[in-house]
Amino acid sequence: MENEIRQQRLDKINELEQRGINPYPVDFVPTTSVKDFVDKFSYLEAGGEDSTEIKLGGRVMLFRGQGKLIFAQLFGQQTKVQLFISEAITGQEHMDFIKTIDLGDWVGVEGTPMSTKKGELSLKVKTLTLLSKCLRPLPDKWSGMSDVDQRFRQREVDLIVNEESRKAFEIRHKAIQSIRELLNEKDFIEVETPVFHHELGGASAKPFTTHHEALGIDLYLRIQVELYLKRCVVGGIERVYEFARTFRNEGLSTRHNPEFTMLEFYQAFSDYNDMMDLTEIIINTAAVKATGSSIIKITNADGEQTEIDLSKSFKRLPMLDSIEQVLGTRVHPSDGLEKLTKICEENKVKVEPFWTPGHCILGLYEELVEPNIVEPTFITDYPKDTSPLTKIHRDDPELVERFELFMDGKEIANGYTEINDPIDQLERFEDQLKEKLAGNDEAGTIDYDFIRALEYGFPPCGGVGIGIDRMVMFLANVQAIREVLLFPTMRPGESLTN
Repeated sequence: MENEIRQQRLDKINELEQRGINPYPVDFVPTTSVKDFVDKFSYLEAGGEDSTEIKLGGRVMLFRGQGKLIFAQLFGQQTKVQLFISEAITGQEHMDFIKTIDLGDWVGVEGTPMSTKKGELSLKVKTLTLLSKCLRPLPDKWSGMSDVDQRFRQREVDLIVNEESRKAFEIRHKAIQSIRELLNEKDFIEVETPVFHHELGGASAKPFTTHHEALGIDLYLRIQVELYLKRCVVGGIERVYEFARTFRNEGLSTRHNPEFTMLEFYQAFSDYNDMMDLTEIIINTAAVKATGSSIIKITNADGEQTEIDLSKSFKRLPMLDSIEQVLGTRVHPSDGLEKLTKICEENKVKVEPFWTPGHCILGLYEELVEPNIVEPTFITDYPKDTSPLTKIHRDDPELVERFELFMDGKEIANGYTEINDPIDQLERFEDQLKEKLAGNDEAGTIDYDFIRALEYGFPPCGGVGIGIDRMVMFLANVQAIREVLLFPTMRPGESLTN
């Protein structure tokens, strides 16, 4: 059926060309956008008109009436407006041409503003120009694109027919814009750092590897931008941030995509408490700017909704306390590997060969606590051996000053008081290398360039990474990360062959 419709529309193009009409002209320039037209002339009362000559461009999304009067809907700049097309105004010959327009065609229209007797703002069309033919039929207005896989493979079509998809990306844009404005107001400087890295560090993740032909070396696509941003702080850029496209060679899930967007920011003369404060402000500001409210809704798998007020202070809960609340007993890295391994096994937590006491505690937390977090919660004070870039806790040498922000069982942000002692940092990198040799593919390597940078003096500093995609998931109340990625990673699909 689709091929038949496509052929019919190709035939229309041939007919137009035979009549000397270019179906893809470039000489139509609107005098205003559809959105501005609606904003400017919404004052018209039912039956009112304005004599201003207007030229609009957009896509035809509704087309009804085949007699001497046609009502159409023009869509442009996320806004719809009605077209009032009367043969008494256009003339019969031009009306016959207008009747060849199909849903999805891009057109340019000229006319004057009016409001129908029912009070609907419209453009009274004098002339209509075909700007681009839509060869393939759009999905049915009512059923839309029911195939989820097809929605993500053909995002351009999804955006045409699915208002909720367009809304999600408007929310994403406004959220990112608000964060950028907020950080700029606080005297942060935005920078861009390399995508290709020589060493792995700053995060626990399996990388994508590529080869640079001219240099004859292997490089990694970045899994983080942390170490470069800290080098900026060493260089005197005391408040720095980057919106970074980041890559991790991991599986696909509702919360994972191999490439994603991270916001990382670092501020000299601050610690993880300051970073939690700033993270709260950033997320609440993004919610207000993107959705108009601090209150967001989270929908669970059963369709039940929970309202969360992001203007309220987020809960702060030490990791060891959170585990104790579930187990009823206190655990600590000093308990030793044997005891903690036994506790893990009793709670069906799989212990990997390279695990240390800290990994056991983290495993218990991830299994018993994390999935049940709904309200925004900072989990704080992680085991030292799970956080190679974090400063030792000022009250407990077995812990570090780190937090992760969780909502609805998902990590949104990760931050800490940064290590600024190059000797300590090198030792922690060496421990990571031992983990890697013991079988942890996600452990980092030693970045000696970063160690050298620290030796020039790195001031006390706090830093945070926020997963922009996951944050937008919550603001838009969607359940899968692919809903907020315009073109998510997919398995190869069918190619266009006709």
